[in-house]
Amino acid sequence: MKKPVVFSLVREQSMFMTAIMSLLTFLSVLALGIALSIGTGVMRWNAQWENFATVQVTNPDNINKAQKIITDNTDKIKTLNEISTDQMNELMSPWISGGGVLKNYLPKMWEIEFNTTADLKSVGEQISKHARFLTHATALKSSTGAGWKMILMSSFILILTIGAIGICISYIARNTAMLHRRELEILNQIGASDNFIAHQMQIIVAKISATAATIGFIAATPVLLLIISTAHSARVGLMAMLGLSGGGWLTLALLPVAIVLFSIWTTQRTTIKILKNS
Repeated sequence: MKKPVVFSLVREQSMFMTAIMSLLTFLSVLALGIALSIGTGVMRWNAQWENFATVQVTNPDNINKAQKIITDNTDKIKTLNEISTDQMNELMSPWISGGGVLKNYLPKMWEIEFNTTADLKSVGEQISKHARFLTHATALKSSTGAGWKMILMSSFILILTIGAIGICISYIARNTAMLHRRELEILNQIGASDNFIAHQMQIIVAKISATAATIGFIAATPVLLLIISTAHSARVGLMAMLGLSGGGWLTLALLPVAIVLFSIWTTQRTTIKILKNS
């Protein structure tokens, strides 16, 4: 036979708590999902370009030297693409006109994909003495840095929402204790322990938090999928790499569970503190 709770939240409190917890869970899942998606994108972005580099020779006297180093290390190179003058003219045409004049200032360039990162470093050290050796990872560092900043902002929002949940639970616990002061006095008089009384509040909060967490997670999932889909449709750099792995989805699914457990812990801590001070 189930033991009935000694007291419960009034209807208005239950509705308010369910609504606010649903909203905060929605924001938490969305913030964590965006952070995980961008983190996955950054890792994919770095993995895609970590073995690529561009060689730029501005001094004509060093072209043959750079070419010889590249030829001597063909066993370390996966793909080699020499960028022609026509290709460079086409790339620069939106900013500079006059191909004939431009030709005299364009560097000699190769785009190289190495077999391993060790090969990239080895050949890079040799070429750097005669030409500019620029890895794609270095060139795209600003994009990666922007990704990490977005992750920090999403994490900050997540921390704020978790803090708001704690404040909300504390407020509800205090308000409930005030409304049911007479019941609490009776329980104390018949010898009920503080832990027993706190457990009554925990049962109520656990039910409401579980319902709200489920609603928030279900509402946030399609929004998160829409954000990722929109980023993929843009097909622009890092944004096109966003995504969630199986581990990412598991982490997201565990977040509502963590919020419920956090709510239960906060309820016990707040209720015990109120009882000891009353």
